[in-house]
Amino acid sequence: MTQEEFDARYTYTLDALVAIMAEEPEVDPEKFYGMVCLLENLHFFSPVLYGAIKKKSE
Repeated sequence: MTQEEFDARYTYTLDALVAIMAEEPEVDPEKFYGMVCLLENLHFFSPVLYGAIKKKSE
């Protein structure tokens, strides 16, 4: 898997988590906002995660 493929899958997964949380009526709006900010920040670490996974698999 290339870094671009990993980034695309990672982004898709994070977006799916946000969508699922947005549809859940039990989610507190304040906590939802905080979680979305956290997930968005995690997106910036996808190259680091890819590098760590790649090194481990080699």
